[in-house]
Amino acid sequence: MSAISLIPVLSVTGLLLSGLAMVMLVPAAVDVLAGDPNWQVFAASAVITGTIGSLLAIAMHRPNAMRMTVRQAFLTTAVVWIAMSASSALPFVGVGLDYDDAVFEAVSGLTTTGSTVITGLDGLAPGVLFWRSLLQWIGGVGIVVMAIIMLPFLRVGGMQLFRTESSDQSEKIVPRPLELVGHIAAIYVGFSIACMVGYALAGMSLFDALNHAMTTISTGGYSTRDVSFGYFTPAAQWLAVVFMLAGALPFVVYIKAIKGEPLALWRDVQVRAIIGFLTAVSFVTAIWLSLSQEIPFLEGLRLAAFNVVSITTTTGYASTNYVEWGAPAIGLFLLLTFIGGCTGSTAGGIKVYRFQVLGVIIRGHVQSLARPSRVVTLKYAGHRLPNDVPVSVLAFLAVYIGTVATVTLILTMMGLDLVTALSSAAQAVANVGPGLGEIVGPAGNFAELPDAAKWVLSVSMLMGRLELFTILLLFAPEFWRG
Repeated sequence: MSAISLIPVLSVTGLLLSGLAMVMLVPAAVDVLAGDPNWQVFAASAVITGTIGSLLAIAMHRPNAMRMTVRQAFLTTAVVWIAMSASSALPFVGVGLDYDDAVFEAVSGLTTTGSTVITGLDGLAPGVLFWRSLLQWIGGVGIVVMAIIMLPFLRVGGMQLFRTESSDQSEKIVPRPLELVGHIAAIYVGFSIACMVGYALAGMSLFDALNHAMTTISTGGYSTRDVSFGYFTPAAQWLAVVFMLAGALPFVVYIKAIKGEPLALWRDVQVRAIIGFLTAVSFVTAIWLSLSQEIPFLEGLRLAAFNVVSITTTTGYASTNYVEWGAPAIGLFLLLTFIGGCTGSTAGGIKVYRFQVLGVIIRGHVQSLARPSRVVTLKYAGHRLPNDVPVSVLAFLAVYIGTVATVTLILTMMGLDLVTALSSAAQAVANVGPGLGEIVGPAGNFAELPDAAKWVLSVSMLMGRLELFTILLLFAPEFWRG
């Protein structure tokens, strides 16, 4: 095995940084239209990012050396997300954040986590608010494309779902990758426009509607208001429930529906599972709120549905401080942090598919214990699971829990209490947004954390967004060995 050539890695990174520089001009234009002088910050950031990106792209341009190996693809994915995060932080530095906070905010945006260190959102310059939302919108579609193209190589239960559900072992829903990306982009933009129109009709200003549409479909959770969705009407909150769920469903299944399988969504076992789970948990929570908090059932159902869907889909909006509901609610929302949406969606977390495979494994193991002589065949959605899937899913779950535990330990060593440390670690790896407790809970933010803790959480957010193994693989000697 030969050494990895960095030429295509740096070339792609340069091209994407150049594209990011162009994107920075959009919030600059927003500030110009609003008469805010911060447009200069975005213009300067665009020049710096564009210069670095262009120089990289030109210096590394080798027409005959641009075909990527799998190892180069993994390395490119990690390098691009790190470089994009570092460059995306520049506008935040320009408006007064120190670089520690700026990187945290940028990483949280691009990974669609939604944790923030910024207060006073209601009075913030429009360009900065738009930049935060735009980062999440870019990160959301970026992770969907990466999941569909890259995760089969990782073999950690990404697009394996579609292999087990289809007799077409090529997994090609459309003939060319570029066509697949085009379909995803069209669906993503279509959902975003529909969400924006819905929010506007529900009483949001056009600017609020645009920003929240971008951060809803991306399951990101950045808001233009300090009290998040608590500022908006009940109608807007119900719309958010619908579109948060839309962003957390597999985009490939949407493509199937468009291309002649209208029942594809209903037939998908992940979709049925997450809808059933969210419905059940929301109703049970609403009943509990009506009994323990004396909240009218319909209001309790809205509060429960919104916040349960928000945390489970890793969006991270809040319509109320659910920590005040008591210890059972705190325990529930901590558990919901780990679940996540479906594979091939904009959501983070462990993902529904892996929990379903885990259930198949456990059931099979129990059956083999009851009848040791019986040969147990593990099936998912009526098809036999490939032999490597159970092992890869168990390995992912072990690494996931180990990562959360390690980050929690590190944060407690920095002086954070256990609730803050554990919920911060869990939300970072799952890309959820709010933690629990008075500091990082839905009514707080991450500004008070030590700078070292913010860096630890920034790395955790990137690792979680890239499905852990994309980063861990880079530390394996075998990966670099020629």
